[in-house]
Amino acid sequence: MTEIWDGLTKAVQLLISLDPAVMEVAGRSLTISATACLLASLICIPLGSLIHFHHFRGKRVLINIIQTLFSVPTVLVGLFLLVLLSRSGPLGELRLLFTPTAMVIGQMILITPLLLGLTISALSGVSKEIADTATSLGASGSQAIRLVLKEARYAVLAAVMLGFARAISEVGCALMVGGNIRGATRVITTVISLEAGKGNLELAIALGMILLLLALIINIVLNRLQQR
Repeated sequence: MTEIWDGLTKAVQLLISLDPAVMEVAGRSLTISATACLLASLICIPLGSLIHFHHFRGKRVLINIIQTLFSVPTVLVGLFLLVLLSRSGPLGELRLLFTPTAMVIGQMILITPLLLGLTISALSGVSKEIADTATSLGASGSQAIRLVLKEARYAVLAAVMLGFARAISEVGCALMVGGNIRGATRVITTVISLEAGKGNLELAIALGMILLLLALIINIVLNRLQQR
């Protein structure tokens, strides 16, 4: 118990003093996860809108598959990318393995089903009368879609926040395609795993507190959005 308390005390000191090692890893984690979330959102929100507003054969099956992939294991995504980006893999010539770019791609793949499924759910929660009324008043199809998206903007934004939370908290894919290289691909979760294994509880707890703080901020924002 004393060791844990000492670790917490030193972790607070590291945070208050803005320890360069802690800030570097935290900054890299935020940059990689925010980039992955932004790129995934730019793809998934329009794609989710297309799936929702268009009726086609197999639509229900496609949505079920997307929802099933919500809980895809991070190590499975990491393994897929490892095979794809390794030197003997089909994309090995790009030399992306063990780079931040590979980590961004991995997190994008990981959160894409979540963003797609939640975007579709958010749009499904908007009354059909809104689009029908807009159409009857002379709005084009794209205008009606934009109107529904505007009505569902808080739910869509909540989906983006959840996608970011999923991205920044994963560890399996980051380890496999990032390699946990000092000064290059080390992020919060991989450093926690490494330092805890070495017995360096101070740094591990400090980074863990940052993750908890981010989780708290995300939770507060989501609650505010739900109230809206």
